[in-house]
Amino acid sequence: MKKNSVILLALLLNTSLSLAANSTHPSDPAPPAAKADAPKEPLSFFLTSKGLGKGADLGGLAGADAHCQQLAEAAGSVNKTWHAYLSTQALDGQPAVNARDRIGTGPWYNAKGVLVARDVAHLHGDTIDLARLGNNLSRTTALTENNEAVNGAGSKPNQHDILTGSLPDGRTFVDAADHTCSNYTSSAAEGSVQVGHFDRTGGGNISWNSAHASKGCGQENLEKTGGAGLFYCFAIN
Repeated sequence: MKKNSVILLALLLNTSLSLAANSTHPSDPAPPAAKADAPKEPLSFFLTSKGLGKGADLGGLAGADAHCQQLAEAAGSVNKTWHAYLSTQALDGQPAVNARDRIGTGPWYNAKGVLVARDVAHLHGDTIDLARLGNNLSRTTALTENNEAVNGAGSKPNQHDILTGSLPDGRTFVDAADHTCSNYTSSAAEGSVQVGHFDRTGGGNISWNSAHASKGCGQENLEKTGGAGLFYCFAIN
């Protein structure tokens, strides 16, 4: 009988200690809250999901900017002003325009919220260190406004030729040749526009903004050499 009493007393004591350990005193600090995920950066860079269907005739810079704005707003972007990454040449009394001077200051993020470039200098590799580092524009980050990939080299049809009219530093050409299909107003079989390769592949030149010249300005001309009349869009604010 005495042994049973001792066992019962031990069980009661253990239960009391367990309840005390699991209770929370009013003055005890609250447990740390789960760390919230960082908010997704808003869209500020994309590759157009479609061109205007007229080759390199975009209606000039104004038409190209309007296309960027329309696509961005349809994808849900609000309170942002969008510009096309395009350089123009001095023509018919109008001064030249550098693509790098019309896209704002950055930073720029794609539809997934991934950083593409911190600023204009990072985008173009303006210093030796920045050039070695490189920007983050590639086949996996150059997405459309709808967060979709575009066909690159090896895909059918290949659409990696992106209209820019620019030199690698984002500035316009200064020679007498046409590098912009008459400042994006021509869809003729002749003429030419400088293009980059968003996938950094093919043609012996992996530049994202200045890989080679097109062989004509028409939609069919662009498609034959791996393009679709697409271009880059950047939020300037």
